[in-house]
Amino acid sequence: MRMRTLLHAQIVRDLAREAGLSGPDYDVLSNVSEAEGRRTRLGDLAARMAWSKSRLSHHITRMEQRGLVTRQDCTSDGRGAFVVLTDAGLRAIQAAAPGHVASVRRHFIDLLSRDQLDALAEITQTVVRRLSGEQPP
Repeated sequence: MRMRTLLHAQIVRDLAREAGLSGPDYDVLSNVSEAEGRRTRLGDLAARMAWSKSRLSHHITRMEQRGLVTRQDCTSDGRGAFVVLTDAGLRAIQAAAPGHVASVRRHFIDLLSRDQLDALAEITQTVVRRLSGEQPP
């Protein structure tokens, strides 16, 4: 827990200093930018981020005010909404991504040997599969 806390805090500090984005901003932007059509259902995004819909909705409102995303009603489900990346949001994630990757490399990846990275990848896949309810290969 201590390693995760320290690593996350450092990467988020780097992100804020270099790109002016919070960790949650980056998480939203990266997930939406990778979605088909650069849009995703609010509920699906909340589940992917392990956030409540309410918490995510409030954060999306703040991001809308900054012009990074917009909401679109879902015509097939009157209760649903899509989160859509704006051009400004796309520019923000494109500008932030290289620095974010460099920060993760500097504070984590580059500290580990090839064997450690391979073991970490295998361990991570096992845990993610179990916690997400996926079947092992």
